Amino acid sequence: MVFLFTGCLLTGCAVPADPEGTLGNITGGTLRVGFTESITESGEWVRVVPGNDPVGIEPELVRSFAATRGAAVEWRSGSEQDLVSDLKHGDLDLVIGGFAEDTPWSKDAGLTRPFVESTDERGKTVKHVLLVPHGENAFLLELDRHLLGREVTL
Repeated sequence: MVFLFTGCLLTGCAVPADPEGTLGNITGGTLRVGFTESITESGEWVRVVPGNDPVGIEPELVRSFAATRGAAVEWRSGSEQDLVSDLKHGDLDLVIGGFAEDTPWSKDAGLTRPFVESTDERGKTVKHVLLVPHGENAFLLELDRHLLGREVTL
């Protein structure tokens, strides 16, 4: 175990890493975000405003994260299926839309840690997450740190 750690120090490997370089690409660059409208009784997660950028809880979180990285935000609207496909193929860095921790998209995308809980219309607790590309662990770690440091008001 010590040998592996020492070897890592000598070779300069970084953990966690982004195989596709997402965190490095967005820093001082552009954060490409897909969104789908999600308005529920528990919150206005993402609302589409024709002719404008989206508004709501999650777009505000995205804007604040992008600001910490000196990144502009490029917004792309679409269906969940299309956006997750774009995420998988490297055309998006992040997808938002009121996703719950138990989303069926978890097999196709990485998930942030839950950043807030709400209660649905049946009284069930819902833990909310954002979708990221699988394997982009440095990006995910920085996004998680940012989300956990924010107070989300429902």
